[in-house]
Amino acid sequence: MTVKNLSDMRLVVLTGAGISAESGLGTFRDEGGLWSQYDLEEVATPEGFARNPRLVHDFYNARRENCASAAPNAAHHALARLEAALPGQVMVVTQNVDDLHTRAGSERVIQMHGALMRALCAECGHVWPAPAVMAPEDPCPACARPATRPDIVWFGEMPYHMDEILQELTRATHFVAIGTSGQVYPAAGFAQEARRAGAECLELNLDPSDVSPVFHHRQFGPATRIVPAWVDTLLG
Repeated sequence: MTVKNLSDMRLVVLTGAGISAESGLGTFRDEGGLWSQYDLEEVATPEGFARNPRLVHDFYNARRENCASAAPNAAHHALARLEAALPGQVMVVTQNVDDLHTRAGSERVIQMHGALMRALCAECGHVWPAPAVMAPEDPCPACARPATRPDIVWFGEMPYHMDEILQELTRATHFVAIGTSGQVYPAAGFAQEARRAGAECLELNLDPSDVSPVFHHRQFGPATRIVPAWVDTLLG
């Protein structure tokens, strides 16, 4: 990745499940991943929630417990260090619903697929910190209706903050994707959007993604090794 002047850099970093895998949080699409163990139609769609809300709550309660016991790894900490070194110049857009980026110290983070640690009222749209265990009969703190659901963007729903993300992509001088499969849209199209706007694009991944050819540069290996090494090189 070529950077002539760090002060002129505007960087968008897209992260996927691969950056949190080494913290013990399961990936989705790899062999043995979460979708090989669960039917996504039952636990990750509005229709599945309507059919069996308790099953969905049980699934996310277990994921929330797993997330709470996990810790940010060296890759999360490296991105937080990069943001601190380049204030206002780094935006992390994550497909992950865990909170490891913020716990590592990153402040400019967009969770486009929602957050495990938030609850959402399906009736009035109120959002609040999720308790450790949620259930279908839980009342909304704002409207009191039993319409509590995880604040997760399910298949068939629109990701959050897309206007802001696309604006950041068109302004970026550099775009980096870390630990993504390149299979889930719209995130899989971000590299193409950034490149079309003139950004230099880098893929940091365990293996090539489905959109690997879009990137100008590619580095492969565990996120805890290659992300800190990239940050060290970038900051000199």
